[in-house]
Amino acid sequence: MIAPLLAQTDGLSTVPVDRGAILIAGMAAMLITIFLGPKFIEKIREREFGQQIREEGPEGHHSKAGTPTMGGLIIFAAISVPYLVLSDRDTESLAVFGVALGSAALGFADDYIKIIKKRSLGLSARWKLTVQIALAVALWWVAFEQVGLDARLQIRVFDADIYFGPVVYMVLSFLVLAGASNGVNLTDGLDGLAAGCCSIVFLAYLAITITTGQEDLALLSACFVGATIGFLWFNAHPAQVFMGDTGSLGLGGAIGALAIMTQTEVLLIIIGGVFVIEALSVAIQVFAFKSFRRRVFLMAPIHHHFEMLAWSETKIMLRFWIVAAVFAGIGYTLFQNNIGV
Repeated sequence: MIAPLLAQTDGLSTVPVDRGAILIAGMAAMLITIFLGPKFIEKIREREFGQQIREEGPEGHHSKAGTPTMGGLIIFAAISVPYLVLSDRDTESLAVFGVALGSAALGFADDYIKIIKKRSLGLSARWKLTVQIALAVALWWVAFEQVGLDARLQIRVFDADIYFGPVVYMVLSFLVLAGASNGVNLTDGLDGLAAGCCSIVFLAYLAITITTGQEDLALLSACFVGATIGFLWFNAHPAQVFMGDTGSLGLGGAIGALAIMTQTEVLLIIIGGVFVIEALSVAIQVFAFKSFRRRVFLMAPIHHHFEMLAWSETKIMLRFWIVAAVFAGIGYTLFQNNIGV
C-alpha cells in the first residue's frame, strides 16, 4: 500500500529521494533520444520502413505515407540505459518497466506486419488482447504477491476507498492497461500529439512518485519524460519520424502500470484526460453510427474532427497539450489533497 510509504511531518512527506539521480536520468534519456534520432531515421529510410496511411483517414495525411516509423525503438533505448544504470531496479519499477517493454514489443510486431505487408492493419485484435491480458495478469501478480498492494480502489476525488477481491482487481488491472495503451494509440494521429501528452502525464507521475517516496518509479518516470521530450525534437510538425505502435502501446502500457503501482487507477481518468476523451470520441462515433446511422463528429478520434474544421496540426497539438497539462495539474492536486501534503 502507498500509505505506509508516507510519513507525515507538518503536512510534508519525509520520505527521501535522490532528486539528483532522477534529474540526471531524465536528462540522459532526453539527450540519448536526440543523439540517436538522426542515425535511426537514416537507417529506417534506407530500409524503407515507412508509415502506412489509412485510406479513410484525413486527405492531408496521405502525404505522410513513407515517413519513417517505429520511433518507439529510440524512446525505449533512451529509457532503458539510464534506468538500468542509475536505479536500484526494485520490484515496483521493474514491473512497470517490464510491462512497458512487453507492450512496446506488441506494438513492434504490429508495426512490422504493417510494413512487411504494406497495409495499415497489423496484428489481429485477438493477438493484442491475449498479450495485454498476459501482461495485466503478470503485473497484478507482482503488485499483490511481491509488492504487497491490497485490492483497494482509491477514489481520490471523493476521498473514498472500495475494496475488491483479487479476481475483480485482476480484471480492473487489465482494463487500466488496455485502456491506457489504446488511449495513447488513438491519440497518436497527429505530429507530436501523443508524445507531448505522454510527457505531461509522465511528469505528473514523476511528481506523484517523488511525493510517495517511490524513488525508482520516480527515476523511471523521469526517463519517460526525458525520452518523450527528446522524441518531440523529431516528431513535432512536420514529423521526421513517427513513434508507431511500438511507441504508443509501450508508453500507454507504462502509464497504466504506473497507475496500478501508485494505486491511482481512478485518478488516471483525470491525469490522462486527453486519452480518455480520444477513446470516448471513437466509442461515441461508433455507437451513434451503428445505432442511428449518424455521426457525432466529422471524423474520429476527436483530433481529426478539428482537422476537418480546418485547424492546423500545430494548433490542435498545442491546444491538446494545454488541455493535457490542465488535467494533469488537477489530478496531481487531488492526489496531494488526498494524502494531506
